Amino acid sequence: MTGLIPFNKGRRELMPQTSSDSFYNMLDDFFSSDWPFRRNLSYDTFKVDVMDEEKSYVVEAELPGVDKKDINVQLNEGKLQISVSREEAKEETDKRYIHRERRYTSMSRSVYLEDAQDENISAKLENGVLRIVVPKEEKTLHSTVVNVE
Repeated sequence: MTGLIPFNKGRRELMPQTSSDSFYNMLDDFFSSDWPFRRNLSYDTFKVDVMDEEKSYVVEAELPGVDKKDINVQLNEGKLQISVSREEAKEETDKRYIHRERRYTSMSRSVYLEDAQDENISAKLENGVLRIVVPKEEKTLHSTVVNVE
């Protein structure tokens, strides 16, 4: 549903915006370093692909510019949760600031994997793509003959 609003503009804050706030946000967006606009973690959540292979699930998440220390991956009762928490602050001690900004970004995605195994899960971050391999539990097929009376 969030993909219906381009770049999730207007949904960055929890408080409703006034018309002057929208105007200033538009100016900030126009003069930002993201010209032309591109998707990044400050405006949107990350994209996830889930593939069902024969013996495992492969989950790929696009995380450009994210360090592996900022990523948390958990599997709890079949629910795979990928979360990213990032704080951006430039430390410059030789300047006298009148105004200074910092950015904190936190987001997560969850995927339910029905027969995921809790062990032997592997995750690797390479070229901005997090690849998680979750082995499947082998299901034993039980068949029962029921006598009809």
